[in-house]
Amino acid sequence: EEDAGVYTCVCGDQQTTAKLTVNALPALFKQELQNTEAEEGGTATLRCELSKPKAPVEWRKGDVTLYPGLKYEMRQQGCAAELVIHDLELEDS
Repeated sequence: EEDAGVYTCVCGDQQTTAKLTVNALPALFKQELQNTEAEEGGTATLRCELSKPKAPVEWRKGDVTLYPGLKYEMRQQGCAAELVIHDLELEDS
């Protein structure tokens, strides 16, 4: 996508210009989330892998969007995205 823009070819006093548009491919899951079991009071990590590095991800529990804080930790490195859930409670199932 960074290659998009206006390009110009100059020859002497003449020039021609064209606009290049790059259509981004969607990020796909190379490795999907796996069901996980963990002990109450412990920590659980959910991990998936995408086809594009640093693709924007959003974590949800049901219809509720999760945000980083004491309970949830979001990590993303390269193509891997992780959600760490701390201090597990039954309601986290």
